[in-house]
Amino acid sequence: MKTYSQLFALLIAILSTQAFAVDLIVHNAKITTLDKQNPAATAVAVKNGIFIKVGSDKEVLKLKKTGTKIIDAASRRMLPGLNDSHLHVTRGGRFYNLELRWEGVKSLKLGLAMIKEQAKRTPKGQWIRIIGGWSQYQFAEKRMPTMDELNKAAPNTPLFVLYLYSQGFLNKAGMKKLGIDKNSKAPWGSEYARDKDGNPTGLLIANPNPMILYKTIAGLPHMTAKQQINSTKHFYRNLVSLGLTSAIDAGGGGHNFPENYKATEVLAKSGEIPLRISYYLFPPNPGKELADFKQWIATNTQGQNSDRLRPNGYTLEGAGEFLVWSAGDYENFMSPRPDLKPTYKTELTNVTELLVKNKWPLRIHATYDESISKVLNVFEDVNTRYSFKNIRWAFDHAETVQDKNLKRIKALGGGIAIQGRMAYAGEAFVKLYGAKKAKHSPPLRKILDMGIPIGAGTDGTRVSSYNPWVSLYWMVSGKTVGGMQLYDASNRLTRKEALELFTRGSAWFSGEEKLKGHITKGQYADFILTTEDYMNVKEEKIKDLRSVLTIVGGKIEWGDQEYKNLIKPLPRAIPKWSPTNYFQQ
Repeated sequence: MKTYSQLFALLIAILSTQAFAVDLIVHNAKITTLDKQNPAATAVAVKNGIFIKVGSDKEVLKLKKTGTKIIDAASRRMLPGLNDSHLHVTRGGRFYNLELRWEGVKSLKLGLAMIKEQAKRTPKGQWIRIIGGWSQYQFAEKRMPTMDELNKAAPNTPLFVLYLYSQGFLNKAGMKKLGIDKNSKAPWGSEYARDKDGNPTGLLIANPNPMILYKTIAGLPHMTAKQQINSTKHFYRNLVSLGLTSAIDAGGGGHNFPENYKATEVLAKSGEIPLRISYYLFPPNPGKELADFKQWIATNTQGQNSDRLRPNGYTLEGAGEFLVWSAGDYENFMSPRPDLKPTYKTELTNVTELLVKNKWPLRIHATYDESISKVLNVFEDVNTRYSFKNIRWAFDHAETVQDKNLKRIKALGGGIAIQGRMAYAGEAFVKLYGAKKAKHSPPLRKILDMGIPIGAGTDGTRVSSYNPWVSLYWMVSGKTVGGMQLYDASNRLTRKEALELFTRGSAWFSGEEKLKGHITKGQYADFILTTEDYMNVKEEKIKDLRSVLTIVGGKIEWGDQEYKNLIKPLPRAIPKWSPTNYFQQ
């Protein structure tokens, strides 16, 4: 018979065993940990959303206790969850269910057939809309649709097709709905293409100002609050199916805080966000940016929406990607480079001083080296009065940044967020600026070798696609989606380097590089199993990869193929005629 002290000791042992029992073990995997101290493993153990062991099957399976969920990876490749450092994720969710997406569509013939099919089910008063994420060079035909083809595919249903932020296409029904006729005037810096009689053809041209495209999108019907919540669920489910476990939201034009963030906030409060989101605030009104930031600083606190240790974060980071509209250039490689507006210096100085004084992280859109020079002049001047030290700040895009400015960025402690925009716009860039300049636009290898913090992303959804694998393919191959070779070996990355930029590299921009990005003890248990082996699959197949199992904070957020029964299907997309219900988006 055991004594009281023996029973007490036994109880403590049992409680201790239960306290340290792991929640999840995934074994029989080929793991790319990105941890230099432990570069490869075959199994992981997770407790309370954190990796507690990364090692061999034998080492990890020893931790199995009653209640531990065991998943066999079937020798699949395991990678850290992907993290998009620049994705318009909340705005994308607002519109997703209304959009017909051309991501990965191989031929224009198929794209037109999709429009024709969608026209049959789109009710009166609604539109067919294809809003970015494609290039004509991905099609077998290697060309844009003609206006005749679009009118034939949708003769009675209004249609708008956006190509990057360079051009848009309205069919006849769409022009009639918007009241565009011979007397219509385009916004400054843009134009309506016209026939020989002066009638608009339906082609909208940003030359270089994309306001004509912004206004067209803004003039289309919106969804109800209930529909937006459903739409956001479907978009976020699609993202985790691609292997995304984190995203840094870059705000965006026509996307106002806080009213346009409601759907994501609802999901955050209910614990239904399947990935971590950090967001930056983008001022919506040109000329009123300083007032907006003053109000936001007074009423919002960084990190206020979520404890970072929760599986699904939704957290305010800072200001950007626009700080002031006058300092923004346009990534329209079908038109010459625009200059910044004359008021940029005063307006940017005032906003930057406010942000730096209040220790707010900031990031700013800048496509061209000429713009970067002017912005750096302002930042360096502000730094003489209010130090940038310990403030996370960065340029977004920086396609044509040059050595001199790279040195200035590094000296001031900044980072650069690059996206796979050239995968979609590379051909246009080469036509405008030449193949020689394109070879280092952006200078991926140089930024990395200089030790400047660099994160990778997509800039989805209106410019390029939200598919992270296309951006990874672009960094590794140096090619566009149409197969044009932009970069030689001097400006391409290894698969491991590209993956590092899309994981821990992106985490720098939300101050989380010690918390996520690697598969290592103590970090968030965010990881994926891929359809094929990223490290060894043929290069051309990288852009077609997806996830078969996505884990965020130890929670299963996506499962496909043999793991499909591990997740619950989402409710059907609403409205019921949504393209999401009929096409793989």
